[in-house]
Formats: sequence, structure tokens, C-alpha cells
Amino acid sequence: MENIGEASRPKVAVVVFLLKGKKVLLGRRRSSVGRDTFALPGGHLEFGESFEECAAREVKEETGLDIHKIEYLTVINNVISKVDKPLHIVAIFMRAFLADHNQMPQNVEPEKCEGWDWYDWNDLPRPLFGPLETMAQSGFNPFPDDCDEN
Repeated sequence: MENIGEASRPKVAVVVFLLKGKKVLLGRRRSSVGRDTFALPGGHLEFGESFEECAAREVKEETGLDIHKIEYLTVINNVISKVDKPLHIVAIFMRAFLADHNQMPQNVEPEKCEGWDWYDWNDLPRPLFGPLETMAQSGFNPFPDDCDEN
């Protein structure tokens, strides 16, 4: 591959399956990439940050929620070339639960998201953000076998 410059180097994102019972938290994106699709909370990993720290920070920044029981699930390699500025994102998928079950998601970054809501994993809204759609279509299940969280 030709040298495409520093701006086009792959970026690392941490994305969180925040679970409540058999539901997952999703928001409708307002950014240019994936605009109007439903996506998980998450964002770019900062220098020196662990995946767990990034997951907790991003969920708090985007939804106002505190999370716990944060664990690694999988990683996927995303090359998004059908946009004005092609992107290469390595997405680290994590799973977490609410630290306090009485918390309600807030739309802390309305310029990036239309709002957050809980959706049944077997009845997800459409359209889904590309990487999430790929995972859902593959039969991926973010829920632990012994999921008793509410």
C-alpha cells in the first residue's frame, strides 16, 4: 500500500456493549461517518489509557452513566473507504454494566448523538452502524451466559 500519511493511519477505538437485562444501549449518530445509524457508545483510545479506562470515560462523556464489570469481548478491523476521508479504525469491543441500576442515560454530546435508549438485542433498530451491523449479522452475542444484571 502506498504511503497515505499520518492523518490516514489506523486509529484505535473502544466501543462498549452496555447491557441492562437483555437490552443494549444505542444512540443514533450525528457524525459524518455513519450518520443516522444506531451505534454503541465509545470513542478513541487516549495515550497510555487502558481499554477499561477508555470504556468508562467514553460512556461517562457520552451518556453520563457510570459503569462497572468492564471486560474485553473482541476486536474488529474496519476500513471505511466509501467516504470523503477514508478511515481505518481498529475497534476494541468491551462489555459493561451500569454501576447503579437507577441511572438514566443522558444525551451529553447532542452534537454527536440524537439520544440514547435501550434496545432488545433480538429486535435492534435500523439502520445499524456498519461494524455493529456486521457483528449482529454474524450471530455475535454480547451477553454473558449467566446474565442476571438488570
